[in-house]
Amino acid sequence: MFNGKNKALTFSYDDGVTQDKRLIEIFNKYGLKATFNLNSELLGLDGELIRNDVRITHIKNKPEDIKYIYDGHEVAVHTLTHPNLTNISDDNEVFRQVEQDRLNLSELVRYEVKGMAYPCGGVNCDDRVARIIKENTPIRYARTVDVTYSFSPYSDNYQYKGTLYHHEDWDKLFSMGQKFLELKADTPQIFYIWGHAYEFDIYPERWEKFEEFCAMMSGRDDIFYGTNFEVLG
Repeated sequence: MFNGKNKALTFSYDDGVTQDKRLIEIFNKYGLKATFNLNSELLGLDGELIRNDVRITHIKNKPEDIKYIYDGHEVAVHTLTHPNLTNISDDNEVFRQVEQDRLNLSELVRYEVKGMAYPCGGVNCDDRVARIIKENTPIRYARTVDVTYSFSPYSDNYQYKGTLYHHEDWDKLFSMGQKFLELKADTPQIFYIWGHAYEFDIYPERWEKFEEFCAMMSGRDDIFYGTNFEVLG
């Protein structure tokens, strides 16, 4: 159970971009909690991306700002430099990418970081990588990019699959949200939503739509609102 409740809602966002600040304002407004997965050696870098023929900023938050930006939420590992760990044959380098990022982030936020999301899309983790992390670091969970469209907790915390990647299907997000609200849970159920904050900028109306979703999901006595670690750790 989650603080005496069988239902938990949690969010996860990757890359540590400046759009996280606007997203956190929405979460704070509605009493929701999220985890933000950062690459410590990329912090402070400027960049941009093209998504759906739209040019959007991809600017990383500065190291000195991390503690106050993410206060009240969770900071978690996303590796030092965002490589696909399955493509790294050297086990020591896999370990370094994860553990040094964890140590760097722990120093910035002044608490021990114990969560993680794997970087890159597609096949971004495997049994070897998961074993290295589980056996050699204090990491307690590591999320993949795969989703289940289910509220049942995934069985493997080191190759964890969330419920939904919300930027792909907004109708699905709202329909599953309503289903979760109506769910009478006798066993633990998790609505785990993940994405990237910069993707809201592709179409500005996404921000308003997401705030509508957050308002819909908030303030329920039967739902625990927690970070990934509070739910999975």
